[in-house]
Formats: sequence, C-alpha cells, structure tokens
Amino acid sequence: MDAHPMRRNLSARILAMWCALVPVTSVLAEGGAGLEVGKFSASEPGARLPDGWKPLTFKKIPKLTTYELVRDGERVVVKAISDASASGLTKEVRIDPKEFPFVQWRWKIDNLLKTSDVTRKDGDDYPARLYITFEYDPDKVSVGKKLKYKAGRVLFGDIPIGAINYVWERKAPVGAIIDNAYTDFVKMVVVESGPQKLGVWTDESRNIYEDYKNTFGEEPPLINGVAIMSDTDNTKERVTAYYGDIVFLRKSP
Repeated sequence: MDAHPMRRNLSARILAMWCALVPVTSVLAEGGAGLEVGKFSASEPGARLPDGWKPLTFKKIPKLTTYELVRDGERVVVKAISDASASGLTKEVRIDPKEFPFVQWRWKIDNLLKTSDVTRKDGDDYPARLYITFEYDPDKVSVGKKLKYKAGRVLFGDIPIGAINYVWERKAPVGAIIDNAYTDFVKMVVVESGPQKLGVWTDESRNIYEDYKNTFGEEPPLINGVAIMSDTDNTKERVTAYYGDIVFLRKSP
C-alpha cells in the first residue's frame, strides 16, 4: 500500500486531527509533581473510552483498531487490537515541556509485526506508539520551518508544528531517531525494539524537552496533544497491545 491514497499523508492527517478535539485540562498529580494525562488505572473496565480521550480516525481507512478498558492483574489498562486497521485515542492537553520535561508511561505488546519497517512508507505500522504533538509558536520556529508550516496549513488546515512518535519497532535499534516516512514534521523515536520483552509490562521514560531539541534543532513550543495508537493497515497484520497510565513530570522519575 505504499502509494495507496488511503495511506498517503497519514501522518499529516494525524497532525490535522488535533484541531477538532475538545480541550481537556490535565489532572495535577499528588504533590504537584506531575500531570496525569492518562489515568487509565482509575477507570472501570468496559468498552467506553477513558475520561477525556476521543477516537482518532481517518476518513479513508474504514477498519478501526479497537480499544477498551480491561483489567490486567490489579490494574485497569487500555487494550488495543489492530487487525489490518488504523485508529487511535487522543487527548488534547496544554503542557509546557520546559516545566514538565519528562513523560512516563507503561505498555505491553503480545506480538511484533513481521513486515513493519520504520524507514519505509509500506512498513509504517507499529504495535504500539505514544504520539505527542506541539503547537505552532512563531517565536520558536526557524524561518525554513515557518514556510513548511504555512504550506502544510494550505493542504491540511490548522495543524501542529511537529510531533514525536515514541514507538515499539521490529528491528530498528533502541534510541534511533528517524524521520517519519511521510513527513519530516514527525520524528520517530525507537524506545523498544524486537521480541525480548513480548508479553511483559515495560516502564518507559523520556525527556521530551531534550528529545524535541535534539530532533528538531530548536526550542520546543507547548505540547497540545497526546495519543496512543496501534496500527496495522499497511502491513495487513494483527497485533494486540496494552497501554498503562501516562504522566508528565517535573523531574526525572
């Protein structure tokens, strides 16, 4: 499906979706140390979406990944099943990455995708990803990027200036930072790779303030959206993933 129109510019359409979301204020964690963006563990199991989260869907991709709140051991988490499908869950936020530079989350996957490849358009699928977008701030954007942003707005409307995808990849090395196969407005950061941790809950933490500076070469603007997504519409495979709580922290966990 490399050049198929339903897949083309998927990453750009993901960016464009944020403007349709309803603003939701993040919950300040106990002691003011963090912002609880995804407090899934406080939810009740069932098919309804977590509080404040909305579906992220794409008009030309009819088959959707399913998401539901389930109990896994002692905690409630989000379970995603992607079967030749693509969709996500999103939440609009407003977070200063300089004040809350660390993002912490946990996830688990049951299997890898056999033919995914972060460097190729026809392999741009992931069993699990955490997607973070940034709003446009002209004072923090280079001249060249301003021109690209204006051109993007002509095609897609009001879009964020950039995004970082933290992904679980099949073979790319952990720590790799790769331009998205569709747009350089999106950077892919490989935080897990390969089968070594299949079926195991894995805790992750990233300094998103430093990641943005390292990947885009400039000071980050405000974070305006967070999403989770498991997608396999490109590879036509099936994967099951689980997402735990997501929190932004002032200090390294």
